[in-house]
Amino acid sequence: MSHKNWSWVSARSTGTSHIRSGTACEDFGACREVRIGRNSTLSAVVSDGAGSAVMSRYGSFIVARVFSKFAERHLLNWPGEPFSRSNADELVDDIRDRIGAAASRTEAPLRDYAATLVGTIIGPTWASIVHVGDGSCVFRLRGSPSWQVASWPANGEYASTTYFVTDDPEPNIRMSHIDGEVEELAVFTDGIERLVLQFDTQTAFGPFFETMFGPLRTVTAGGRDRSLSRQLRSFLDSAALTDRTDDDKTLILARRTS
Repeated sequence: MSHKNWSWVSARSTGTSHIRSGTACEDFGACREVRIGRNSTLSAVVSDGAGSAVMSRYGSFIVARVFSKFAERHLLNWPGEPFSRSNADELVDDIRDRIGAAASRTEAPLRDYAATLVGTIIGPTWASIVHVGDGSCVFRLRGSPSWQVASWPANGEYASTTYFVTDDPEPNIRMSHIDGEVEELAVFTDGIERLVLQFDTQTAFGPFFETMFGPLRTVTAGGRDRSLSRQLRSFLDSAALTDRTDDDKTLILARRTS
């Protein structure tokens, strides 16, 4: 078995508003490590389906699945190279094609599959973020005590709206690049962004991330820690969060182990 350079936890939680209405969780996420020779790269993605779109949970599933596969294919073909803007455009085109095929099978409009995208690829000394809509990505560089926001949530034209990969005529795609060795990374949907980001200063709420990464910093084995992931799910389901937000929540926490 090959050595893994990353350990991570991940969980998603159905919002209490969805539980009351009898609807399923509309979030999805995925995380995987890709090794090519001596290089190790992490991809982590979350997607939130639009509450007003009846097929959005399938849209968010497609977003997460296509991003993960596209990122792995990119790394196999261009090992060590960050995402370019043309790569991001091609990725979102692939996502829209897959959603379009699903919409055709169900005879539904594309907007019924509306979903956001926060996709990250973390290389040895760089990182690329592809972002459509809300949700966010927060990181800490090796040797730095501070948490930084890689890409800020985007609001739509009207209050409480955002952008989706299905938007016409084309989605609002934002690219961000990080120079440096990312040691710890958090990727999350909008269900918790008001709890972990300080909107008045557009900064990360450091104490939250320091607390959340405490247990993961004791893990030496690579890959997904299932026990800590179950604990994370319990935290996302707890009254401490559900009393403050009734939305779906997805959170991935990843840490470089070597």
